[in-house]
Amino acid sequence: MDFYQVLLIIIPSMIAYAAPLIFTALGGVFSERSGVINIGLEGLMVIGAFTGIVFNLTYADVFGNWTPWISVLVAMAAGMLFSLLLAVATITFRADQTVSGVALNLLAVGLTIFLVKKIYDKGQTDFISETFARIDIPLLSDIPFIGPVFFSNSYYIAYIAILVSFIVWYILYKTPFGLRIRAVGEHPMAADTMGVNVFKTRYAGVLISGAFAGVGGAIHATIFANDFSHATINGQGFMAIAAMIFGKWHPVGAMGAALFFGLAQSLSIVGSSLPLFKDIPSVYLLIAPYVLTIIALTGFIGRADAPKAAGQPYIKGER
Repeated sequence: MDFYQVLLIIIPSMIAYAAPLIFTALGGVFSERSGVINIGLEGLMVIGAFTGIVFNLTYADVFGNWTPWISVLVAMAAGMLFSLLLAVATITFRADQTVSGVALNLLAVGLTIFLVKKIYDKGQTDFISETFARIDIPLLSDIPFIGPVFFSNSYYIAYIAILVSFIVWYILYKTPFGLRIRAVGEHPMAADTMGVNVFKTRYAGVLISGAFAGVGGAIHATIFANDFSHATINGQGFMAIAAMIFGKWHPVGAMGAALFFGLAQSLSIVGSSLPLFKDIPSVYLLIAPYVLTIIALTGFIGRADAPKAAGQPYIKGER
């Protein structure tokens, strides 16, 4: 197996594994840029995964091949609705944002497993029959050398995730809404003085983060797990938080970090079939994504500056 054949295996897998992380990390960017630390991304992904799988199982006969796409939209709505709990706790009642996020994670896992038990009378759902199909991007996949590596044997939703990263960059840095988001995350009092509603803007940031994390959870469950259990997400939300920090709270940076972590996860799955990694014990390949996450954060966290007001509740009129 030559180097080009190795790329044909690793790169499409990397892009696929990165897609849920990209969406969830982008959600984290919205929330933290508005000044609300969202440790609850893991729980929001769990809600998205549960909703996406249950909807898929329930309506596969009705929507057919469109079921995965519609289930992602339903998961988006569920993630947004569940993130309202975090918004109310941290913005309206000014609860500690880290504690509220941890509570959200615990609630999401407990609630979804309880519902799975009630609905399916067992600890996990059935396996879905409708999932995203691997595709070749028309025209782009025909480009010599590059096309088969980057635009073949992957999923439309993965390329949509990359495209959305640039759309989010444009929204945050080129639109009035993005300016308001960044303003209330850096200096809410100054933004309030200029007529920006800090509370509404922060609510918007948290709700958008819930929507994106719900999408990320549904994609991960639909493509890789094909069912839902307590271990379906298994730290993906925390890895997305790491990607957001590694990417310095920038949409495109978060996307790049998510691709890096996607590569690590890809190697943990397909590495045993590659000549360079076949002699490495599988347990080391499985823990590699988490080790690389720790290394990335310890190497770059000191150089990444979070929004200055992140984690700080705002009281109108307070100086």
